[in-house]
Amino acid sequence: MLVVSTDSFFVRWSGAEVWDLLFWVSFISVGFYLVAGWRRGSTDALRAWLQFPLPLSVIALLATVSQVTFIAAVTRTSIANVVVIVGASPVIVALVGRVFFRERTSRRVWIAIFVTFLGMVVIVSGSIGQPNLDGDLLAVVAVAAFSIGVNIWRRWPEMSRISGLLVASVLSIIIAAFFAAPLSLDGRAFLACLGMGLLNPLGRLLHSSASRYAPAAEVALFTPVETLAAPLWAVLAFSEVPTLGTVIGATIIIGGVLYGTVTANSPSKKLR
Repeated sequence: MLVVSTDSFFVRWSGAEVWDLLFWVSFISVGFYLVAGWRRGSTDALRAWLQFPLPLSVIALLATVSQVTFIAAVTRTSIANVVVIVGASPVIVALVGRVFFRERTSRRVWIAIFVTFLGMVVIVSGSIGQPNLDGDLLAVVAVAAFSIGVNIWRRWPEMSRISGLLVASVLSIIIAAFFAAPLSLDGRAFLACLGMGLLNPLGRLLHSSASRYAPAAEVALFTPVETLAAPLWAVLAFSEVPTLGTVIGATIIIGGVLYGTVTANSPSKKLR
């Protein structure tokens, strides 16, 4: 999540259109995953995909939706708003696990879900009537897609992470190609695409692999690392200071996340 926290910086610094950025980042990501697969001795992505065609296809679609909506959100609202909303994923992961995979959820987590939702409402309500409301809502879509994906990775831990993420990158390229003008970017935008194209797939690969060794809720617990780090990059690079409403919403969300996860007595209780 610390690696992924740089995404918002690259998106904002590039000044590129959403589809142009998505095209090049996905294009570079394909190369990254091919090299990673070769290094691991598992270059047959098609064979790995055929073992789990449905869940890997859903993963690819969710990863594409998450990437597109996240990039679009950063271009339409403040970085702090986006990553604070994304920081709600630990309890959303628990909610998704309960609804789709029948994982038991304790009263503690349900309270945390309510508190986190309240924090998101505080942030989004501050944007009602403002141009950045659609950016906040796009961030909500991004975190929802991300949360479902975490649960799917956990449900089928034997699935090839590289294969799923590679298919997602190819799908992103195909979709972006209909709307992008990739050769129109200037030098700074290309440099930003290169940086994000190398770091983003690394973060996604590490994060998706973590669910092989820890429950989905525990993996999602580390999402607030991005919530804390990304606004710092925004302040340092763009002097983008979060609004009071965002700070209040962030405090509520982080409080809800801590209550629902960290304060549990044992790792097993985090999934109940």
